[in-house]
Amino acid sequence: MEQERKEQVVGFCRELIRIPSLSGQEKGVAEHLMAFMKANGFDSAAADDYGNVIGCIKGRRPGSKLLFDGHMDTVPVPDPSAWQYPPFGAEIHGDRIYGRGTSDMKGALAAMTSAASFFARDSRRDFAGEIYVAGVVHEECFEGVASRAISQQVHPDIVVIGEASGLNVKVGQRGRAEIVLESFGKPCHSANPEKGINAVYKITKAIAALRQVEVPHHPVLGDGILELTDIKSSPYPGASVVPAYCKATYDRRLLTGETPRSVLAPLQAALDKLMQEDPEASYKISYAVGKETCWTGNEITGKRFFPGWLYDKEEPFVQKVVRELQADGFRPEITQYNFCTNGSHYAGEAGIKTIGLGPSRENLAHTIDEYIEVDQLLKVTQCYEDVMKALLA
Repeated sequence: MEQERKEQVVGFCRELIRIPSLSGQEKGVAEHLMAFMKANGFDSAAADDYGNVIGCIKGRRPGSKLLFDGHMDTVPVPDPSAWQYPPFGAEIHGDRIYGRGTSDMKGALAAMTSAASFFARDSRRDFAGEIYVAGVVHEECFEGVASRAISQQVHPDIVVIGEASGLNVKVGQRGRAEIVLESFGKPCHSANPEKGINAVYKITKAIAALRQVEVPHHPVLGDGILELTDIKSSPYPGASVVPAYCKATYDRRLLTGETPRSVLAPLQAALDKLMQEDPEASYKISYAVGKETCWTGNEITGKRFFPGWLYDKEEPFVQKVVRELQADGFRPEITQYNFCTNGSHYAGEAGIKTIGLGPSRENLAHTIDEYIEVDQLLKVTQCYEDVMKALLA
């Protein structure tokens, strides 16, 4: 890569990092991203109702629609003083750019946007299809929910998720669901507990029963984990009142083929059995529903059920990408993500061919002193150009 281009990619990445962009507060990054696209050869660049930025470069010949997906939001920085370098300073020390969002995932977003511009310029747009780059909102809250609006607008044929992969090609992931277990009792003064029904006692029986429910296993993705993550009674604090309500939350890791109904069915069966045995027990199990405000002022709402997905390593579109990367000197492994991504929508819900390919290490996301190596940033820019060559020839 020419020195001028290297400086452009690194500089753009640092500019994005310097703009804080918590979920729902992505406006600054969105505006900067659109301005960059318009100044660097994109045919269009606009924000949708949620605030997702969608930029497009069209080739001279008809062909596939290739979408690169990178989210603009980041997790918070609770204590900036705990960082060795300022979390929004984008300082370079050694071969690393430090800051919140470097690895997750403004580095990839800068690289894919730059790569699209470079590819269009170098090919003189003599390629078959259309290149889209999406800067997505609210991914940290709702993996895939905002992406629904993008796929409805773009109708992509193939999607590249830019989450950290160490330049390896990812062909799947477990999904996740947030499941809420509720227990309903009867309040009374705790000096006379026999006059009420303690919802906490009842929910402990339900928790014990749900631990006995067997979770499925996938030979590649592993176990469909069901793990209790929090529990809260009401009223709280009790102040001499027997609690009439208690809520427990579970994290359920999802495998391919699982549906909202199939996941809840065995849990509901276990609860039904308890309620048959104990007439005083009353339970409800459901999926958590989240609601957030976008930077545009619109609300985004979603059930917290984000499907898993997996493609075979020998899929033709996967192998095309791998061969092009290998021809350019890269040696990618074909593996799966260990965490949830916007691929939950594209591949898991919409059935769109999807791979993951990004810079940096997966375990740097959400950490203190988060960083991205400059070498990884520049290499993934070339990798994204290789993907374009492979799929839009």
